[in-house]
Amino acid sequence: MSESLQNKIRFKDQVETLMSMETPFKITFSKPRHQNKEVVNVYVKPAVIKGQLQYSFTFRHKHRDEVKNYVRQQVGDVIDNLLGNMFTIATLFTSSEEWVLLQSKKGRATLNIRKSLSPVVIDTAHDRQKARPVPAGSGWLHALGLAGEDGRIFDKSQDKYKQINKYIEIIGGLLSDVSPEKIFQVADMGSGKGYLTFALYDHLVNIKKLRVKMTGYELRDDLVGLCYNVAAREGFVGLTFQQKSIEQTVVTGVDMVIALHACDIATDMAIARAVLAGSTYIVVSPCCHKQIRGVMRHDNVLSPILKNGILEERQAEILTDGLRALILEAHGYRTQVFEFISNEHTGKNLMITGVKATPDPAARKKADEIMKFFGIEYHELDRQLTKP
Repeated sequence: MSESLQNKIRFKDQVETLMSMETPFKITFSKPRHQNKEVVNVYVKPAVIKGQLQYSFTFRHKHRDEVKNYVRQQVGDVIDNLLGNMFTIATLFTSSEEWVLLQSKKGRATLNIRKSLSPVVIDTAHDRQKARPVPAGSGWLHALGLAGEDGRIFDKSQDKYKQINKYIEIIGGLLSDVSPEKIFQVADMGSGKGYLTFALYDHLVNIKKLRVKMTGYELRDDLVGLCYNVAAREGFVGLTFQQKSIEQTVVTGVDMVIALHACDIATDMAIARAVLAGSTYIVVSPCCHKQIRGVMRHDNVLSPILKNGILEERQAEILTDGLRALILEAHGYRTQVFEFISNEHTGKNLMITGVKATPDPAARKKADEIMKFFGIEYHELDRQLTKP
């Protein structure tokens, strides 16, 4: 028997001994093999599930974790697969020792055993699902194609599900002072398939216990029909959908205006309608910035850099949204501009929020100075706000 095989057997035998004695331990699998393109690491620990000792394997993918639980008799085969097909390093942690199994590309395995530098605390409690603002079992998630009938979010929908939850965290914090006594009115412009619209309505009504009247506006008739029917089936009596463009919407008396991923000047149109209607809250996630790039004629210290088209384009995007925030502040809104979800999940990840406050004349002056410095003829939001 080769030394490499003996080392692998010793490693597995030690795991088997620990399991037979029901002694707590942890294992970390690392350094993926070339054929393993999906799983970054695997973490193993005992877990007491419904009174039975099992072994919990957390498969860490690039954008999500997947947990699988095995009984003692299954663990050996799972470890064989992980060592043989997926990873080259396995580290076993006990309360007093660390066993490190290292495998070379040529298949040679070495085993290093050393005392733990510090005591390893091993919790055998079963991993709890992370509490999320939007429960995975929500019926509308299944109706809109993000989850199965059992409530499990599809693998392909994980990024969208994370985006939905982050969105609700942000809006939930923004609306922390809304009174439950009044009817809170929301206009969602360009609601699309309604993922975020349903999530917000469900959260405000069923979690925050607010009285809400929300309308999603969308041009595509098939999506309006789909969302209208899902809202009816879910019993969301205060949620409705209409086939209208942003230009056709009437937001008089609306407390909150939302426009997510509205293209180019459609974002400015939505902001302007909200400002002119005196809405208390404005939430936009801009997309497709083109207007400023088309009217920017800069001749300043940055021009030698901005001669590169990609850099000028990015500068124009920053100016577009930065000026939107300043113009909002000039019209009496307290603003924030931030990344609301990692760009690993979506490139459309910038969000601007505005909350009704006191007009800031200095913001208008700053906006004018910036536009002059970059040779910007006009900003579409200004035009929309001064339309007759």
